[in-house]
Amino acid sequence: MQGNLSQFGHNFQIKSIVCLMVKTDFIEQVYDIVDPKYYDNDALKWIVKECVAYFIKYKKTITLDAFKAIINNIENDILKTSIVEILKEVYQHFEATDLDFVQDKTLDFFKNQKLKNAIVESVEILEVNGDFDSIKKLIDEALRAGMGRDVGHKYLDMIEYRYSNMARDTISTPWNLIDELIQGGLGAGELGVVVAPAGVGKTWVLAKIGSHAFKYGKNVVHFTLELNEAYVGLRYDSIFTGIANQNLKYHQEKVVETLKQIEDTDGGALTIKYFPTKSASVHTLGTHLQKMISLGDKIDLVIVDYADIMKDTSYATEVRHALGSIYEDLRGLAGELKVPIWTASQANRSALEDDVIEASKVAESYQKVMTADFVISLSRKMGDKAADTGRFHIIKNRFGPDGMTFPSKINTDIGLIEIYESNTKPGQEQQKKIDSRDYIERKMLGNKYKHLLEKS
Repeated sequence: MQGNLSQFGHNFQIKSIVCLMVKTDFIEQVYDIVDPKYYDNDALKWIVKECVAYFIKYKKTITLDAFKAIINNIENDILKTSIVEILKEVYQHFEATDLDFVQDKTLDFFKNQKLKNAIVESVEILEVNGDFDSIKKLIDEALRAGMGRDVGHKYLDMIEYRYSNMARDTISTPWNLIDELIQGGLGAGELGVVVAPAGVGKTWVLAKIGSHAFKYGKNVVHFTLELNEAYVGLRYDSIFTGIANQNLKYHQEKVVETLKQIEDTDGGALTIKYFPTKSASVHTLGTHLQKMISLGDKIDLVIVDYADIMKDTSYATEVRHALGSIYEDLRGLAGELKVPIWTASQANRSALEDDVIEASKVAESYQKVMTADFVISLSRKMGDKAADTGRFHIIKNRFGPDGMTFPSKINTDIGLIEIYESNTKPGQEQQKKIDSRDYIERKMLGNKYKHLLEKS
């Protein structure tokens, strides 16, 4: 960015002041690098200066009462009137839905300005005496500018937090058994991966997860990099109505009626966005999501169908490194947006006739498994497809036990996917009994999160 905030317009500057007044984490980051001269007029500059001065003195954001007291001391009536009018605008934007976006853009601008000023000063030093130590210090300080000042939480002070429902903000899946294993669902900032061979049903599983969240009031964004938007939409139609995909054209009224019922019962929002295969990077998705947020959309869950066919921007020479980089970036995006992200990955061709698909059958890069928080595989042999059966296997679970296999009923004509409890373990025949401790723990988890599953 160059120049000042004027390039973003008056409305943007007003919202950046809102961030200074209501977002403690923001002013903590910028109070030592913000310069009032970045803003367009004297009233804006005065307000910014007082926001920063108040925070430095009291270590908290400025209040309306404090502003009133300070304004009374202004002798310039024209300036006073202008400040009052600006503050009225500011308070009208306190509930704006894009403040996080504004905060990020403003922070970037302040940091860039700090670095730009340091470079200019460094040139002057170089011309005068060539003091490289001073130049290095200037540049280092500029690069550290705006870094978060949160050094972490004291372990002994976090006991209550660790055992509260706030520790993980989760969104449940359609399957109680899976939610038991991952303590209520996939959480904000976490990455879940569905592994399966081609043509087995990865998209159906992802759509099932998306439909469950949407039905119970969550705002879902489904990125499709293989099938077009209309085709993915038809899969959701089948899931909601139970009508076979190929027969939907004869039952449009039923689809409309069903979706109206979901809408009337506090259903969320579902956005389906298509990018051609290999055309979209994680950065592309992130930019699109930030655009949605800036337009007022709230995002609770993101689905990427699927990560293996995304564009790599790491310039890695080997496929495995490229894929590993994509999954790392995808998890980073989940953390940045503070939402769960579900995606899918191909299994090797050799897995097509495997009873259970384990980690060794994940195509190209084991880094995918290492990066993800939860990885589940779906195996369906030729006989399974004919019988509408299959098996889900827990490859990795950061939140509980893994290595478990569950039989399932799967009908990809109507999007029916059900998961049943089983005592099977990978590489073993049906067991006569399950480890009692594991069984009890999972049942306890199921009871604990039952109310969440009914509501979320």
